[in-house]
Amino acid sequence: MTGERRPGGTLPGTLAPGLHFLATPIGAARDITLRALDILANADVIAAEDTRTLRHLMEIHGVPLNGRRVVAYHDHNGEAQRPFLLHQLAEGKSLAYASEAGTPLVADPGYQLGRAAIEAGFAVYAAPGPSAVLAALTVSGLPSDRFLFAGFPPNTKSARKKWLAEFATIPATLIFYESPKRIGEMLGDLVSELGGERQAAICRELTKRFEEVRRGTLTDLAAAYAGQPVKGEIVVVVDRAHGRRAGPEDVAAALKERLGRMSVKDAASEVAELLGLPRREVYQSALAMERDE
Repeated sequence: MTGERRPGGTLPGTLAPGLHFLATPIGAARDITLRALDILANADVIAAEDTRTLRHLMEIHGVPLNGRRVVAYHDHNGEAQRPFLLHQLAEGKSLAYASEAGTPLVADPGYQLGRAAIEAGFAVYAAPGPSAVLAALTVSGLPSDRFLFAGFPPNTKSARKKWLAEFATIPATLIFYESPKRIGEMLGDLVSELGGERQAAICRELTKRFEEVRRGTLTDLAAAYAGQPVKGEIVVVVDRAHGRRAGPEDVAAALKERLGRMSVKDAASEVAELLGLPRREVYQSALAMERDE
């Protein structure tokens, strides 16, 4: 159990020793907070996921480095850089860390740095601010009382489908990041694993010049993005399942009516769409029925 500590970075020149995580804009440079600027102006050491991005942000807002260097800390060099940064903290210095965009530790390499600092007994502070997750949830129009951020899906189709299936019964709004190169495939997999009737929103380039939000069912969105070239940062927000979930008896009755005149694959696809169930689940039921018969 740890005691209370005074906040850092609330006023210029009063930055407490320790690690200060600060959120940076996901698009519009003016979304930086005043406290984040104070931290950048007063930190003894500055670390960043992308040093060029942070230097540019500081230049835009007129925050001088005054001889301080910006240390790169990212997925590829984190293990090598942590000892140096922890040594700075051990000397009683204040260390600022900024993600390339958004809030540190959200799909970001700062997690290991934070854990290492905590385990070594150093103070860790957070200066909240921009977040693509919360911005997407805000504009999606979907329930915000309970949500789950799942991060990036696996790249391969088989691994992605298996991974998405794990979220099928979670009673919360689901939030994913996805590459523009794979958004079409991912939406198709969401239809098959979660059911095409779910409401969803595709949020692209949030807070930037070409910001776009598309809303609709997963089936409609999958059709809209199928084979369509897409650019920019993307957040996918998916509603939880609503209403009574069809039981085994409902699935069995619907499959029995179709298996006599359709292939197993086609019958499973039609029943999954009809009952709003994951296609994989219905397909397994259809195979079991066929074996029993």
